[in-house]
Amino acid sequence: MDDPVAIAGKTFRSRLMTGSGKYRTVEEMQRSIAASRCEIVTVAVRRVQNNAPGHEGLAEAIDWQKIWMLPNTAGCQTAEEAIRVARLGREMAKILGQEDNNFVKLEVIADPKYLLPDPIGTLKAAEQLVKEGFAVLPYINADPILAKHLEEVGCATVMPLGSPIGSGQGIETAANIRIIVENAKIPVVVDAGIGVPSEAAQAMEIGADFVLINSAIALAKNPPAMACAMANAVEAGRLAYLSGRIPVQGGASASSPLTGMVGQ
Repeated sequence: MDDPVAIAGKTFRSRLMTGSGKYRTVEEMQRSIAASRCEIVTVAVRRVQNNAPGHEGLAEAIDWQKIWMLPNTAGCQTAEEAIRVARLGREMAKILGQEDNNFVKLEVIADPKYLLPDPIGTLKAAEQLVKEGFAVLPYINADPILAKHLEEVGCATVMPLGSPIGSGQGIETAANIRIIVENAKIPVVVDAGIGVPSEAAQAMEIGADFVLINSAIALAKNPPAMACAMANAVEAGRLAYLSGRIPVQGGASASSPLTGMVGQ
């Protein structure tokens, strides 16, 4: 299916973004990224720079000639922290050969229990990063009003959560995501909460332009197989959205015509 989409002027054909954390081994991560057929992989800037457990050598383990890096500000609790880490992420991308990469996945999370994004801090950081030339992809609650404000300040996408990150609860915010999709003039990425391929397909059927999936792949018993399943689900969901589903009806509607039946 040839159905490309652009973010900040850069075109992608795969609508599945994946993460690089939580894998049991680097080799398992490499195989999963390949199986996912994704073109964008998000990387936690702080964890890579600090060689956090599970992130040793991660930056060098991915072929950045083929994969577009999406540095993220995971671990930042304030707008000021996120801005500083975003700048480090841009430099990291340049060092690894992506000189023109100004992308950043903006995460401002002050809530340690549910890991819900801070809407005020996110908007504040987004405004500054846009001024500095970043293509900002903000991770947000599924709030249609906040999504519109972020679009208006110049964000490249909005990334509403389906349910709390890493929870595997699925798309609990479908009604709000539909409103965000309806009103957005920039790509919408459903990020967080997806646990199985049917939920990835559901996000695409709603009209999302991308899904970002990490935990559901990395923590599966067979991550490469799950990555392949997610890729197929994303393609199926997108094709279903483009095809146009039948209307939901209150009663039954026969598939076969009644004319020509015996006794008529």
